[in-house]
Order: sequence, then structure tokens, then C-alpha cells
Amino acid sequence: MKTTTKRALSILAVTALLVGLGYAGAVAYDLQQRYPQNRRSLAASALKTQLERGRYIADLADCVACHSAPGGQPFAGGYRMETPFGPLLSSNITSDPQTGIGGWTQEQFDRAVRHGKGSHGYLYPAMPYTAYGRLTDQDLADLWQYIRTLPPVSNAVVENQLPFPFDQRWLLAGWNLLFFRATPFEPDPRRSDAFNRGDYLVNGPGHCTVCHTAVNFLGGDREDSLQGAVLAGWHAPDLTGNLHTGLGHWTTDDIVLYLKTGTNRLSVASGPMTEAIENSTQYLTEEDLAAIAEYLKTLPASVKPRAEQLSSVAPAMVSGKRIYDSQCSACHVSDGSGVRQMIPTLAGNPVVNARDPASLLRMLLNGSDGPRTAGNPTGAGMPAFDWRLADDQVAAVLTYIRNTWGNAAPGVDARQAEQSRQETGARPWAGG
Repeated sequence: MKTTTKRALSILAVTALLVGLGYAGAVAYDLQQRYPQNRRSLAASALKTQLERGRYIADLADCVACHSAPGGQPFAGGYRMETPFGPLLSSNITSDPQTGIGGWTQEQFDRAVRHGKGSHGYLYPAMPYTAYGRLTDQDLADLWQYIRTLPPVSNAVVENQLPFPFDQRWLLAGWNLLFFRATPFEPDPRRSDAFNRGDYLVNGPGHCTVCHTAVNFLGGDREDSLQGAVLAGWHAPDLTGNLHTGLGHWTTDDIVLYLKTGTNRLSVASGPMTEAIENSTQYLTEEDLAAIAEYLKTLPASVKPRAEQLSSVAPAMVSGKRIYDSQCSACHVSDGSGVRQMIPTLAGNPVVNARDPASLLRMLLNGSDGPRTAGNPTGAGMPAFDWRLADDQVAAVLTYIRNTWGNAAPGVDARQAEQSRQETGARPWAGG
């Protein structure tokens, strides 16, 4: 028996060693792969045009949002990203040769942007190379030409702040094998040019899936693409044609106006979407915005069971109505219709009907400023109610809003309000 056990353990040890050596060899081979670039010299006028295209791609990809720390220099990195596995800091992508990417070649840039391989090994998918892998060769080359013109900023950033073992970049080889393929975009010949352009923008440089698609426990995208997810404490809503929680009631014009100005007849942007509109989508051409809208309107409605609307005589509903009438109706109106293109309607709003109330809790407790754009320079503003409402009052009024005027969503309890207050650093209730 002992001999058999020893033999089994020996076989297991040898097998583990061979698997480990095989994995290490695969990692070494993968990191040494070359990505030849098709480069050519351009006349001054052509180079100027390429730089303009490159800036447009940078705006489209919203590079500045993640590569700029609050109060820091644009593109100099240091922006803190909280992930389920720990914090990461964005890298410096200015032309500084020591702390930025001033010493890089276009091939190195391609390795990072489309293949997730940087100077320190594999990149973490907080950098959305899983979407940027669809970039065309031309867009990649244009983006590189623009990025290399960014003024140098000396700012050394230690990007990897993760605890062991998640700080081991070589583990990402296995993650990439499971969840990533660097596949350039291929248009569907059966679809219109606008649809294909929208598909490319949404799932490629626009990387909408990164926020609006839920992930599994390993951080890989689930199959229910663009059907909503929670990211950094905010709920990114369903973008499919679901009439209750998605964009089913939105027209293509509604989508275009929202992405251009941050508001429309149905909603006002908040949270991370405010940054996306201010830094990115407001600068897109009308043609590209229309293409995005056309693509999104083709997405089949997600299949999600609709919550049962709570009775208007339920204690939380009665209390919530009283709070709403005294605290909210002056702006959002008694029927929840709001003020067109300024104060969002609450009736039929997908954010209100989402099963997860995370965004609503954050906005109610901490307030929210809508995007300031060329088309809407003043933006909308929501004051903070953290000091005015206790946790049970926050829960009651949100429960009322989520189950009135045709809305139907799970009720909110005081524990959720308390947790959101703690996580967001909201002030305590003044009456406590």
C-alpha cells in the first residue's frame, strides 16, 4: 500500500513538474511573439491628417479618463482602479522616455494595446485590450502617431498594487487563454455599413462591454453581453432592447442625443458615464453616434424576469411617498416626469428599474453632476441627501420610486443604504 502511494505521489509530482514547465515555456514563447508593423513615411499634410485621426481614436477610446489621476497631468497615469482582486494604478503613456512610453516603438505599443503585453509582462484586463484587440491596423497606427506627440511628463507609477498571488503577471497567460482572442474586426457582409461601424465602435475602441457586461468570478466576460453590470460601485445599465431595464423605449435619436450631450427626454448621465461623455462620446461625429445607435437598437432584448410591483399600501411605500412628496417632487414632479433634458424622468427609467439599486443609492446619498458638454454646458445637478435622510428613509423613498408610475423593481432596505453610505464615504444623517 505504501509503495503504491509513493508511486502515485511520484507520478503526480512529475506530472505537476511537466505541466509547470510546459506552462512556463508557453508563457515565454507568448511573450516573445512579434507583431510586425506596416509603416511608411508620410508627407507633412498626410501626417497632420493621421494625427487628427489618431486624436479622434484617443477620444473614442477615452484614453485620458483612465490614464489621468485626479489633479494630475493628462495621460501621466496614476489613476487608481479598484478591482475585485485589489487596486491597480494606470500607467504613464506620455512621451517621457524614463517614466512614460517615449522609448517605445509602434510594435511595443501594438503589443500592449491589442495584445495585452507590456514592458513588465502581461497587462491586467483593467486595461481593455480585450476590446482594443479589435482595432484595425490603420486605427492602431493613427493612435500611435498621436500618442507619441503627447508632451512628456515625468511621473513614475507602480501600476501593480495587487496582493499575492494576483500580483503575479504570468498567471494572466491562463486568463488570456480562457477569455481573450486578439481578433481584428471583420464586418458582416449581410449588414449595413452603419451597423458594422456601430459594432466596431461599441465592441472595439469604445469598449462598452467593459462596463456594461457582467463578469464571472475570474473576471472574464459572461455571455450576456451588454445586459448590465456593477462596476466600481455603480450599476451600468442594460443596453439591449429590454423595455423595462434596457433601451427598448429609446429611439436612435434618443441614444445619439444622450451620447452627444449627456441627456435626453428619458435620462441624464451620472457616475462613470459622466466622464465617458465629457471625455469621449461628445466628440464623436454624428455619423458615428448614429452608427452606435443603430447597432444598439438591433440587440435582442435581454430575458430578465420583471419584479412584481409592490403594493402602494405597503409600509415602505407609504413612508416613501411621504418623503418623495416633501423632498423630491419639487424637481422630479409628482408624477416622476422630471424636466425634459434637465432633470431625468423617474417613470420608466432603466436605471430606476434595474434590479441592483447601487447607482440610485450613490446618487441619492452623495448627489450627482451630469456631464458638461458643448451641447449642454450647464449640465444637470442632484444635491446630496446623505445628511437629510436616515438609512431607513433612503430605503423607503427609493423603494417608492422603484415601484410607482409603472416602475417595478425590488425594494431597497436600510442595510443596503447603510452599506452604500459607508462604501462611498457619505456623511452621517444629521438627525442621528
